Amino acid sequence: MAKLVSIHPQNPQQRLVQQVVDEIKAGGVIAYPTDSGYALGTALGNKKGLERIRQIRQLSKRHDFTLMMRDLAHIGEYAKLDNNAFRLLKKVLPGAYTFILEGSRDIPKRLLHEKKKTIGLRISDHGVVQALLSALDEPMMSVSLIIAGHDFYDIDDVRDAVDNQVDLIIDDGYCPPAPTTVVDLSSGSVQIIRHGAGDTSLLE
Repeated sequence: MAKLVSIHPQNPQQRLVQQVVDEIKAGGVIAYPTDSGYALGTALGNKKGLERIRQIRQLSKRHDFTLMMRDLAHIGEYAKLDNNAFRLLKKVLPGAYTFILEGSRDIPKRLLHEKKKTIGLRISDHGVVQALLSALDEPMMSVSLIIAGHDFYDIDDVRDAVDNQVDLIIDDGYCPPAPTTVVDLSSGSVQIIRHGAGDTSLLE
């Protein structure tokens, strides 16, 4: 059974945030709330954690994992982007967008899309996510929590589905799914792959 940690969404308790960070650094997989619903996350270099998430979600090797980042400060370490792309990201983030970017040369191959060598990037303005990444001091590998036959709106929904498959679940109350707008910038142009919660008019 997963540990359950209740963290306040507007004023995250630092002691509890640190408990979650310790779990991630110890190799754990967590279920956590974001501004687009619940997600699964693990440490950037945690190969076993990535495989566990793949099993929970039944994902193929071709599925893009998302790099959940606190801000754009170190984006050049993980993705290649030109000035226009950087300006666009700066304009709309943090927010409910996932950007597909070409991965940098130094990023581990297992984190990239097998054929396209791309990676997803998110910067969430959710208070718990920001507190978590600030304390972790590195990005987290993440995917949305989507499982056939389940809807995830609150902690009971999450526990019913993954209580025995993750190490820790963060509860911050009601957290309805609101899929992000997915934007592919890897070809040098702006391609909207999925219309979601992020305002597409800001991308023009």
